[in-house]
Amino acid sequence: MPIPHARSGAVPAALLAFLLSPSVSAAPTAVGGAVLSPVAPADLPGFPGAQAEAALDAFRRVCAAPAPAQPQPDGVAGDPAALAEACTAAAGPVPDAAAFFRERFDAFRIDRPGADRPGFLTGYFEPELTGSLAPGPDFPTPVLARPDDLISLAPGETRPGLDPTLRAARATADGFAPYPDRAAIDDGALGAHAKPILWLRDAVDLLVLQVQGSGRVRLPDGHAVRVLYDGRNGRPYTAVAKLIVQEGHLPLEGLTLARWTGWLRAHPEIAKRLIRTNASYIFFRLAPVADPALGPPGAANAPLSPGRSLAVDSTLWRYGLPFWLAGPLPGAAQDGAPDAPGRLVIAADTGSAIVGPARGDLFVGTGPAAGVVAGNLRDAIGFVVLLPRRAAAPGAAP
Repeated sequence: MPIPHARSGAVPAALLAFLLSPSVSAAPTAVGGAVLSPVAPADLPGFPGAQAEAALDAFRRVCAAPAPAQPQPDGVAGDPAALAEACTAAAGPVPDAAAFFRERFDAFRIDRPGADRPGFLTGYFEPELTGSLAPGPDFPTPVLARPDDLISLAPGETRPGLDPTLRAARATADGFAPYPDRAAIDDGALGAHAKPILWLRDAVDLLVLQVQGSGRVRLPDGHAVRVLYDGRNGRPYTAVAKLIVQEGHLPLEGLTLARWTGWLRAHPEIAKRLIRTNASYIFFRLAPVADPALGPPGAANAPLSPGRSLAVDSTLWRYGLPFWLAGPLPGAAQDGAPDAPGRLVIAADTGSAIVGPARGDLFVGTGPAAGVVAGNLRDAIGFVVLLPRRAAAPGAAP
């Protein structure tokens, strides 16, 4: 639900005080083609939600995380020094989580001129699959480790002679070459560079793992291991579920993860063709499940908090920034109430499909139930970014 503008000719007292405050951050006026309009927290219905402590915990995890493996580009929104000050404050005692977000951050509605909706939110989850550390009749499909000849390219980075749209390269004796696509990898193009780390029951489970980017795998002895993203071949991604609909095999209405993966298993020959059409291929590494209540590390290197970690466009927004999702989310319960007026979340991840200033992907949890929630979460929603304030310099005028 978009945040209402003030009536023409009248500025609410709370907003006027907010604008005149000497601690208001020097925020950008526009990000990614969207206009940032200051809004008083008092004018955000429900802000910061009934469980601000959960958002504070998610914020602390991002603050405490090691630097991201893929650095963000210069110029992303969010003053790093001000954010560091907020992190320092969050590391100590915080008697009132709601007051922390009101006092440490300034709120800005993200307005997209001419857009047909205020913003768009989807959901993602961590699948829980069955597998084995050794191949066998029940687990014939390998999950591959990152090959040692894979060169990942940062946004805007290129290599001589390569198509600039490719996001990875293969190091060869003669220079750089495009990395093989999915079909070629399936046919053995990696040779000795293909090193399995575990095996799954079929190519459909592997596809689910690669689409979500990480997962938990339950081993035959009952223990679980985490399978984490460790690079991709840089080829363009094609949604297999979309191909199923386009070819008329299933209708778009009611297309859940369980339904389209079940259809693929029931039609193995068509499934093989459609899966090979997706040229993108993801490589993984193994890690222990340190805390079953949390998800895998996101791009910010912090464990994802179910219902509180948001994937954003990392070329626009700095990891760690809080966002207020303004309006009820029909696809996901919020603070125990599906009709809650909003939710406070923390930028902790990114994704190739998450593009634009008012686009987000909410991490909803682990396992089949979370998969259902994620599949149903496709909602138009208002986005409000909370940008950190710099602390007033000693001796500054109040």
